[in-house]
Amino acid sequence: MSNIASPQQAYRRGTVLSATPGQLTVMLYDGARRFLGQAAAAMSAGEVERAHKTQRRAEMIISHLDGAIDDEQGEQLPGRLHAIYRFAMIHLHEGRMTQDAVKLEEVSRMLGELRDAWARVAEEVERS
Repeated sequence: MSNIASPQQAYRRGTVLSATPGQLTVMLYDGARRFLGQAAAAMSAGEVERAHKTQRRAEMIISHLDGAIDDEQGEQLPGRLHAIYRFAMIHLHEGRMTQDAVKLEEVSRMLGELRDAWARVAEEVERS
């Protein structure tokens, strides 16, 4: 195994290292949504193990996003975000138990709305 990174790996690493906190948050949402899409497709195809593994990766990202919330930034926003992430995790668990890919897609859409909001915030911060 070589220690030399492929051009794609080097580009991805450079992108992450040069990203702002807002851009990193958007990347996390993108990753969670990508894994949920893969999990939903695997679930629909009856590929239980692949569905579990990719859904688990999305859940780890959602847990990270939840854990990274700055609870000192007021009462309403952090509380609402915690509630959204808690709902997402419960909904994903239900989807796993019933093998219902629609539940994964619903969480992905919800994360897409949050992702778009974070992208707008990140753009505003970059402009200032």
